[in-house]
Amino acid sequence: MREFWVSSGHHLTSLTPGGGLAVTDELLTAYLARPELLPPEEACEAERALHASLMRDPRRPVTEAEIAALDDADARENWTFMLSFRDRLTAAASLEAAYLEIVRSGAAGVPPLFLNQLVHLILRNALDGCDDPYTLRAAELFFRPQRASIHEGTLLLADQEVIEEHELGRSASPLVAMLGKDPAGELDVMDDANAWTYWSRSDAHTMALALGSNPKVRAGLARAIGAFVRHMLGLDLAVEPLAAIEDPDWRWFVGLDAEATALGNALWRGETIAPEDQARVLALFKAVLPDDARVQAPMRGRAVYFLLAMSADRIVRVKPQNLVTGLPLAAPAA
Repeated sequence: MREFWVSSGHHLTSLTPGGGLAVTDELLTAYLARPELLPPEEACEAERALHASLMRDPRRPVTEAEIAALDDADARENWTFMLSFRDRLTAAASLEAAYLEIVRSGAAGVPPLFLNQLVHLILRNALDGCDDPYTLRAAELFFRPQRASIHEGTLLLADQEVIEEHELGRSASPLVAMLGKDPAGELDVMDDANAWTYWSRSDAHTMALALGSNPKVRAGLARAIGAFVRHMLGLDLAVEPLAAIEDPDWRWFVGLDAEATALGNALWRGETIAPEDQARVLALFKAVLPDDARVQAPMRGRAVYFLLAMSADRIVRVKPQNLVTGLPLAAPAA
């Protein structure tokens, strides 16, 4: 079996009897070793001692007095968030169960970075054994923001962090800055000739997606949506890309991001969408809901639509929690 997304920490977990990921001490220690949680040079002794003790025993209880003893207010806030997150993970039967509990309660107090890391792990589990690079690269949208751009007439999606690194390198070189090249155009765009290289670079995030011209990209994203819903909710959806919604009686949609949700709500209310806002819708998908008791009765056998959009500054920030909370289920799936 080919390996991918090693940086997710999947190898630090174990499977529960239900097929979810168990929270291990090794995984918790890896969280604590992340740069965001390592005490900086100016950290007080109390913070250094707290971090060192948790590295030895990542599940040990931490008192409010220990947090209050930290000199820096930001450090106190960061550790409060981290320890609350840790406690929610360890209290759940699996990482998947913890994610369901977090997003269904509104994700209050959980930084987006932690949610993205959790989705990274969950999708690595959900897609274990997947042999299609298009699906895997498209699934990165669930936990890594993308920058949209037009290059040689086609819409490209490239990893935002990688693009920002390219832009920093460009600003350091007056000649490159003068040439004004689009950083996304300097990345390899995934196609049938180079897709095989994804296996050796899946953690580098250096392949762009031709969302506007390569149908395999949209098909891959459709499969990723279906895999996430199936893994998290046990609902088998055959998701397919669409060119347009032609259903005059469409009844339900899920915005895959905040922008798509806002645009979809405006359409639902019968509002006129400005052309520049219509252009921000990047992809449409459809799935027919099964005749399943978990689905609200009026929606059984009917289509649900999924919308993907970018912000005004061309950033795509997928919110996979919308797939958990936004489908017309009669009751929350376990």
